Formats: sequence, C-alpha cells, structure tokens
Amino acid sequence: MKPCILIFLGNYLPGFKSGGPARTIANMVERLGDEFQFKIITRDRDLGDAVPYEGIKAGAWNEVSKASVYYMPNGRISFSKMKRLVNEARPDLIYFNSFFSPVATIKPLLLRYFGLMPRVPFIIAPRGEFSISAVNSKRLKKSVFTKMAKMLGYYDNMAWQASSEYEAKDISRVFGERVKVVVAPDLSQSSYSIDNGGSLPKKICNSIKIVFLSRISPVKNLLMALGVLKNVKGDVRFDIYGPIEDRAYWSECSSAIDKLPANVKARHCGTVAHDKVVNVMKDYHLFFCPTKGENFGHAILEAMIAGCPVLISDQTPWRGLQKEGVGWDISLEDHAAFAKALDLCIKMGDEQYSAMQRKTREYAFNVTKDEGVVEQNRRLFREALNI
Repeated sequence: MKPCILIFLGNYLPGFKSGGPARTIANMVERLGDEFQFKIITRDRDLGDAVPYEGIKAGAWNEVSKASVYYMPNGRISFSKMKRLVNEARPDLIYFNSFFSPVATIKPLLLRYFGLMPRVPFIIAPRGEFSISAVNSKRLKKSVFTKMAKMLGYYDNMAWQASSEYEAKDISRVFGERVKVVVAPDLSQSSYSIDNGGSLPKKICNSIKIVFLSRISPVKNLLMALGVLKNVKGDVRFDIYGPIEDRAYWSECSSAIDKLPANVKARHCGTVAHDKVVNVMKDYHLFFCPTKGENFGHAILEAMIAGCPVLISDQTPWRGLQKEGVGWDISLEDHAAFAKALDLCIKMGDEQYSAMQRKTREYAFNVTKDEGVVEQNRRLFREALNI
C-alpha cells in the first residue's frame, strides 16, 4: 500500500488565482502520485471568489487527477470536523504549504499542539514567506506571531522544506540553525502543451511586445515595472495579466499607466488559466516582472518554455540568466540596469532575438527534464517516513 500524504492547502485545482503553491502541489501529485497516495484538504473556491468551483462536490472527497481532494464548504471547517477528516484520511505524513495560513496551517497545528492529531511526521513548506520582502509586509503582525509560536514550541519537531538554498537561509535566519531544513525545489510540470501551429513572434528593431503575468500585488512589483517603462524609447506594448489581488495597489498602477508616454501602451488583459499560460506567453518578446521575492516562479519558467526571454529581479532562484543568454536577473536597487536591459531588448533585430528565443526554450526544457529535482522531492518524503 502506498504511504498516505495529507496536504493542507489554501487553494487548489481547478483554481488558478492563488499562484504558485497550488501549481507546485499539482505538479507534485502528477510526478509522485504513483508512489504516494495524496489527500488534500482545501477551500471550495478560488482566491477572492464568492462562489465555489463548478463541478466539485463540497464537503466530500473528490478524485482530482492522482489525488483525493476534500473541498471545505465556504472555505471553512470546524476543529471537530477537521479532526474527523484527518482520522478518516489515516495519513502517514502531514504536509503544510504555509506558515501563516489561519485555516490551512495554524488551525490543524493547534489540534497537534493539544495532542489531537495523529503522531506522524510533519513537514512545512513556507513557500517564500520568510524572504526579506515577505517578512517586511505586515511586519509587526508577523513578528508577534512568529515570536509567540517559537516561545510555545508550536512548530517544534517538524521538518522544513526549502525550495532553494536561498530559502533555506531565510528559514534558518528566522528559526535558527537547529531546525531541520531540507532543500527540495518546487516541481515543474513534466510536459507542456504548446500550440506550435503558429511561429514565434518576429522581432522588429525598436519595437517590442512585453508581458507581465502574475498576481497584482505589491510583492510582484508591477508599479516598479511601469516606472522603468516610463523612460524607455521605441514602440512598446506592455500587456498585464493576472488577478487584481490588491485594489489599492492596482489604483496606483492605473495612475502610473495613465502617465506613460505615448510610445508605451499598457493595458490589463484579465486573468489566464494555468493551462493557457504558455500559449499566451509565446506571443510576446519579453516577460518583465521585477518581483520582490519568489521561492520558485512558475510564470518565469513558463515564459521561457514559450521561448520568451525574461527580465526579473535577483530575488528568485532563477540566477545567472544573462550568462545563459536567456534573460536578465537584476538587483531591485538598480533601476538603471533594468532600463539598460529593456533598451537592449527593444533595439534587437530578428536574427539576434531569434537566437535568444532558441536558447531560452532549450534552457527551460532542460529544467523540466531534470530528474534530480524529482528525486529531491521523493527523498524529502521517504526520509520523513523512514522508508
């Protein structure tokens, strides 16, 4: 019988607005679902939605790909119901995808704290919540909770999953060197469906189509991207995709869009479902997202899968991109370097740009075929389960 891994997750399929964690878990289920039995407890609706998903049965276990998924009605669940569900699932390991989530982490761990959860291994993957930029957001509230949790031993005797060596350092900075941190990078999708019927976009000198595809919130740093674009030359189209998570922040971005010069045309194009992202990206020359922090960055990889070079910050695991010839990863302090990279890309002709497209796609496909990352995730679970 396959070992059972019970996962608590804020949002899952068929949702897509919550970003990376849902995609990471879906990829994990796809890649490792033949070796482990995955059961997932999650909300019955997407991030910010008032109505549940169509086609699911809330308050019951649903078969979704290689996992059994329990969708909490109205996104809520009582302590007694949660306890019954966990006992019903009979997990060999329990896995969390956030440090701060009230329903998907704090609530079940409160049951654990009072001895009302099975005595099985626990793993927590904070998904970038301890990066400097994430910690600085709502700093006082997070600091008070973290200090109380450490004092009470709320997270004692758990293994921590870091998606990169950078995140491992972030976890150790907050919780000290004694906690057990295992580096197991987020899993990408094993195969991508790309409509190859059309060719990749041709590149005309002094003209460019740029895409931003991410949640619209301060951490994704759209406002900075607009600020850099304000000073570039050439014919620029900047299309923005993603759910508007922070309305006040979007209002600032809208004002910045209104102040762009005539040569830069920017617009919000709505949201994109997971399975459509790559096909959207292949129509653009550059993915531009000076994010303040990513523990992985699925959209970055998918842009490259589509043959779209990327211009991002150095606050992600994607480093050394310029050396590889697939893009740029630049310090957020160096606005001039972002402007220089944009200027270089805008001025490129089709021959030079096509060579960069080919390198970008080849680089990305090599990443998706890296079985070493799958093995790191497999080892994370097998070592915790002592098998």
